[in-house]
Amino acid sequence: MIRSIARSLARAGRGAAYCMALLAGVLAAAPALARYPEQPIRFIIPFGPGGLADISMRLVAQKMGERYGEKIIVENRPGAGGIVAGTATLNAAHDGYTFIAFSNGTAISKSLFKLPYDPVKDFTPVSTVAYFDLILLTKADGPLHTLADVLAQAKKRPIVLGTINPGSTQNLSAELFKSTSGLNASVIPFKTTADVVTALIRGDVDVAFESYAAVKGIVDAGKVTPIATTGTQRSAWLPKVPTVRESGLDYDVTGWNAIFAAKGVPDEAVKVMNAQLNEVLRMPDVKQRFLDLGTEAKGSTPEEMGAILRTDIDKWGKVIQQAGIQRQ
Repeated sequence: MIRSIARSLARAGRGAAYCMALLAGVLAAAPALARYPEQPIRFIIPFGPGGLADISMRLVAQKMGERYGEKIIVENRPGAGGIVAGTATLNAAHDGYTFIAFSNGTAISKSLFKLPYDPVKDFTPVSTVAYFDLILLTKADGPLHTLADVLAQAKKRPIVLGTINPGSTQNLSAELFKSTSGLNASVIPFKTTADVVTALIRGDVDVAFESYAAVKGIVDAGKVTPIATTGTQRSAWLPKVPTVRESGLDYDVTGWNAIFAAKGVPDEAVKVMNAQLNEVLRMPDVKQRFLDLGTEAKGSTPEEMGAILRTDIDKWGKVIQQAGIQRQ
């Protein structure tokens, strides 16, 4: 483009002043784009400190800061449905220096909450950061040692599925499992993971749905037994545990964390952030740390992430409707 303008200058005549101005603009813009980022970047996390998304995003932020020399500030903005974090992101300048962590919970929120914004229309996808599945757990010294045992038992009596709060990924995954399998079951929500595990060990619940990261300690202690995972393939952290699909059910649930920006941020910011995220997520020590957390580090293109969000909004919207969960 610059060469073309230069040739125009040679033939300019009356248009010389215009061409000179245009060339100056292009030359000024080129280095500006090359310098991005020029100031600290914010990652807004819609969860409190210490959770899976918070820990993984802080690791990514640290590695990106070390690698590219620009500080990334992680800011926790917890709140129902991610509304506090989403609003803060939209209210910030749309200059490419504020990003937000979305998750599969964002897709759920679209149907579960009256959001003041649209996650698809008002935000721009950047990249996935991590994928994870859930695990189905039974009492270690109980009678249910496999998913086949659970399905067989459900023919004799109602099965109780335990999860954390209504509308959570765990809760809706249990509802989806119930409807997909045609299981004679009830889904009972609890306030915390500890409450779910206590009920499972006490025998009040037959099967619990939870992320590996949340129950790793108690699984390692041998108090509960993973009998199935919800992904499309076996988990790297539980390779001996079969998927639900291996039992013949057309069922899968894959959780994810991702980075988005407000709609209207500069394209260059999205491109640079996507490239840097993908490079960091391919680093061996980052991949291993994510595996230790019970998740898989993996980036994507913005287009792939956008498609995942739209697909999950549709999927979980149907589950919420079928389960009769009221919009909040």
